[in-house]
Amino acid sequence: MPLDADLLLDRRRLKRRLSLWRAAAVLALVAIGLALAWDDDRTAGLWPGSGTAHVARLNVQGFISDDRELIETLDRLRRQDSVRAVLVAIDSPGGSVAGGEALHAALARMATEKPVVAVMSGTAASAGYMVALPAQRIFARSATVTGSIGVILQSFDASGLLAWLGVRPEVIASGRFKDQPSPFRPLSEEGRAQLARVVQDLHEQFVGMVAEGRRMDPARVRELADGRVFTGREALALGLVDALGGEAEARAWLAESQEVSADLPVRDIKPRGLAERTFGALWGLFSKSLVDEWVGVDRVRALWQP
Repeated sequence: MPLDADLLLDRRRLKRRLSLWRAAAVLALVAIGLALAWDDDRTAGLWPGSGTAHVARLNVQGFISDDRELIETLDRLRRQDSVRAVLVAIDSPGGSVAGGEALHAALARMATEKPVVAVMSGTAASAGYMVALPAQRIFARSATVTGSIGVILQSFDASGLLAWLGVRPEVIASGRFKDQPSPFRPLSEEGRAQLARVVQDLHEQFVGMVAEGRRMDPARVRELADGRVFTGREALALGLVDALGGEAEARAWLAESQEVSADLPVRDIKPRGLAERTFGALWGLFSKSLVDEWVGVDRVRALWQP
């Protein structure tokens, strides 16, 4: 029995070494090839065949956060002649104020040099609506949920529960507003006023973006900026979007008013380059193979432990 265990362990060690050397050889060859094509890949627009004329599609989905790689990608694409227009496809309930602001600014820079059209699908609310504002034309479905122009800051007060449990928190702060809001004690009136000031300033920034993007009077925007959501049909009547429709209607508008042919292919914008994506996938496979082999040997040792 011990002899069988030793033979099995030796075979696993040999198999592991061969697998690792094969994976290392493949990684080395791929790395050399990608290193040679790295600059071309990033310059060409981060996808195969993007050196030809095309419409770039930016998919904005889920929570919108501050994404440095995406912003850098948009700025690179802004300087590429092959990108004839940008289609922003939005399905997002919102995100952070800073994330929405950063993407809004990047698309505003894009719109100074290329046609930008936004298409809202199921939801484009709060920061999801914010990122549509730089577009020269905004499309929404009749049933799209949009609007929610506003800013929210939430916290909770668990001091009653902590007192019931007999837990007394101790807080040392450099100033009387440093720990506000805090889940350990009720919000003071002074602290509430300070937080309300910040929220109001962020809200005014949002109102300014809507007023500029939709060419509306700020006073009119404030009437709509109370956090309400609207259907796409309501948003059209209120001037928050330009038309009802989807990607087909957006492409037709680009062709009619921006001279961007409807026959041009659409390429999805990917923040990570082809080289990064391919190398990352290969490295993931290599790492998994390494872990699996070591775990497999350890399992054999455990099974044949005398």
